[in-house]
Amino acid sequence: MNDGDVDRVQRFFEANPEYHLAVTGAPPGPGAAREEFDSIPPPDWRCGKRWLLQFVDGRGDLAAIADVVADLLVEGVWHVGLFVVATPLHGHGAAHDLYGALEAWMREGGAQWTRLGVVVGNARAERFWQRIGYTEVRQRGGIAMGERVNTVRVMVKPLTGAGLPEYLALVSRDRPESVEA
Repeated sequence: MNDGDVDRVQRFFEANPEYHLAVTGAPPGPGAAREEFDSIPPPDWRCGKRWLLQFVDGRGDLAAIADVVADLLVEGVWHVGLFVVATPLHGHGAAHDLYGALEAWMREGGAQWTRLGVVVGNARAERFWQRIGYTEVRQRGGIAMGERVNTVRVMVKPLTGAGLPEYLALVSRDRPESVEA
């Protein structure tokens, strides 16, 4: 996506407010898409390229969006910062299929592990990520998101033969005993 897509993403967020309601406690504000386009990892974090991807249905409408960062913290770790599927597609297997395409794309790009954060209490999202193979490695509390302060489950999925022990050896901030915020 590019800056010309900000209005389209904003309309998508407004038509599908469930993510924002679950995570921030409020519907998406008028600048939600701009904030998503402008968000970047902290300046002291190593990272590669960032994409804000759109999944388009047969009519050309947005079916989902995803925010992905390559080589976050260390080479081979790709971070899914956002994955929102249009509400009418919930419960029909679309999220699983769309994520499968996203994961295949990440593998092709060199991802060895994927990581993400899911807000504790966002039960639908928690179940989804567990069902497709993500494992919690730790929790982080006190994360302000809109009107809420959340606890986030940091979850990881190995995509190659290397497993969670190898991942945790490389990414110290995700170790259960880590005190890094």
